Amino acid sequence: MKAFIVLANGMVFEGESFGAEGTRVGEVVFSTAMAGYEETLTDPSYYGQIITQTYPMIGNYGVNGEDAESARIWAFGYIVREACEEPSNFRCKKTISAFLKEQGIIGVSGVDTRRLTRILRESGVMNGAVTTEYESAEAALGDAALMERIRAYAVTDAVDSVSARERRTYNEDGRWHVALFDFGYKNNILRSLVARGCKVTVVPARTSAQELAALGLDGIMLSNGPGDPAENVAIIENLKAITHMGLPVFGICLGHQLTALAHGARTEKLKYGHRGVNQPVTDLAHGRTYITSQNHGYAVVADTVRADEAEVSHVNANDGTVEGIRYKNIPCFTVQFHPEACGGPRDTGYLFDEFIAMMQKGGAQHA
Repeated sequence: MKAFIVLANGMVFEGESFGAEGTRVGEVVFSTAMAGYEETLTDPSYYGQIITQTYPMIGNYGVNGEDAESARIWAFGYIVREACEEPSNFRCKKTISAFLKEQGIIGVSGVDTRRLTRILRESGVMNGAVTTEYESAEAALGDAALMERIRAYAVTDAVDSVSARERRTYNEDGRWHVALFDFGYKNNILRSLVARGCKVTVVPARTSAQELAALGLDGIMLSNGPGDPAENVAIIENLKAITHMGLPVFGICLGHQLTALAHGARTEKLKYGHRGVNQPVTDLAHGRTYITSQNHGYAVVADTVRADEAEVSHVNANDGTVEGIRYKNIPCFTVQFHPEACGGPRDTGYLFDEFIAMMQKGGAQHA
């Protein structure tokens, strides 16, 4: 069956349908990851987005369910050069096409993803639609209602759409009790904490400092998540109090951005974002560059980080954007990249160990 990708600038790509059928509008982005497509699709940070994979073949080792970062696919659509229908791996449970179809997600294959990625790099991330409901590109472009939907689309209420509604606790016998804020957390953040001996209570995104105080915590973890960080006004206000509770705080991705906003910094939307597992990040304190996994479309503006409150600890080696902040007056550090990355790289997993060390010292030592 024919499928089309319709961009807000009027460009159309024709391909073949795999997965579900229908029409879905979203923000078209690209990821440079060569593997980990199951993790990508189930990452809540992709809420509202249609993912283009730059790697030419997707699905060659199938889908197993164990590598999922959440209970469902959050991406709004999936674009690949080739979708493998005969995967080969001892862990494989189903094909990528079956995975998308059972969850109602539209996939488009047979697309020149190299060309599409160059357009997104040069013009910036843009809105678009994936659809199987038109006979031709001309018919899709001629549908004024569809084009209006595409141009008007915005990712809104993202965190509230993906966050848990109630608390859940894991590893009850853990030595350190950590509250993991669910802004759209990835399962491997939870796994990384549990593997280090933590009892983890996943809490809804809007949990207040007063509610946290009743849990008897040793530390607070602020997760990744989707959307424009500045949209989360109530959460940012909560974090002003939460980060001054005296407990060690570690923030990742959206958690990093929200903490910066709570301390007077500003965020801005990047032209095409950082999405993939090959993003170079320099640790300024140690003069060492790590290859990291990332998935974000916004960044903290460096010159808005208040010198009396914090300092930039990591920068992106490609474009110089802020990748980490360490706070001076509170036991808190945050990073833009994913130290828990599955399927890799895991070079920065030591940051979880730093967080554990902070809890061992009761937050007395900053990261």
